[in-house]
Amino acid sequence: RIALAERPAGAVSADQLPTLDGALTLYLGRGEGGLYEDVVAAIRERNPALDLSIRRGPSAALANTLVAEAGAGVRRADLFWAIDAGSLGLVAAGGMARVVPADITEQLRPEFRFSDWTAISGRIRTVAYNPERVDPDALPTDIMAFADSDYRIGWAPAYGAFQSFLTAMRLLEGDAATRQWLEGVEPRATEYAGELGAVMAVTRGEVDLAFANHYYTLRLKQGMPDAPVALHFTKDDAGCLVNASGVVVLGPGDTPENFVRYLLTREVQSYLAREAFELPLVPGVPGPTGLPPMAQIDPPKLDLTRLADLRPTLALMREAGVL
Repeated sequence: RIALAERPAGAVSADQLPTLDGALTLYLGRGEGGLYEDVVAAIRERNPALDLSIRRGPSAALANTLVAEAGAGVRRADLFWAIDAGSLGLVAAGGMARVVPADITEQLRPEFRFSDWTAISGRIRTVAYNPERVDPDALPTDIMAFADSDYRIGWAPAYGAFQSFLTAMRLLEGDAATRQWLEGVEPRATEYAGELGAVMAVTRGEVDLAFANHYYTLRLKQGMPDAPVALHFTKDDAGCLVNASGVVVLGPGDTPENFVRYLLTREVQSYLAREAFELPLVPGVPGPTGLPPMAQIDPPKLDLTRLADLRPTLALMREAGVL
């Protein structure tokens, strides 16, 4: 449970924000183990005059719905909270987004400031490996090298986070190299429905390692401290991409923007770091337990708004036989 009456030092507190009232419709991308629902419930409890309606679904599906609604001249959502930048970028590219006010943008780390959507929390691509089966010193620091390795690999190619990672690989390495990587990994890969399943397979010894966002390993270790799984980071490539969840404001008035301000409070940012093991994006909020300091991680420099166009990625995956 998140208490919006907490007053940790640092960033803006919920106590400093105006109350929310009136009708508001939120399209909420599913994910993060229901923890986003807990945040929404806490905001509702603090603002009893807020009439909040929620439509839930996978982030990519909701993004496509919003694009279709806009094409039909209809706006049903005031806010869209998605778990990846690709879905947010798709909606923003459709011209539906309101410009983010400067006071919101300036709260964020500089690399997560965008004009038409607000980043809320971050996630790092990692290699989750079984230290009982894998020598960490032998693991490549180049994600592309895994295509030529002998490791048994777990992955979730139908999962949105994986597809954003692969889009980043396309942008950084090119289509030909990305297809070659897929074709190299696929013969030794086991497919799972989601990345948590892939990380759990690492602990069972079904695979040696898995490609997944960092928090799946950290959440699993929280419940099973002795589980044989650890995090490995590649360097300056798609394998350590820092992606972000975020919100697009679609509706008029102050209430949608003020809702976003609640998501950037120290209480919410601390909760997401503590319970969801996500990266807080407001400076001064401690990161999740078990993750190295960001200064020790070397993510690629990539404009997250470029992850919006998944079509070439999906076409490439089909050509390579992994979808």
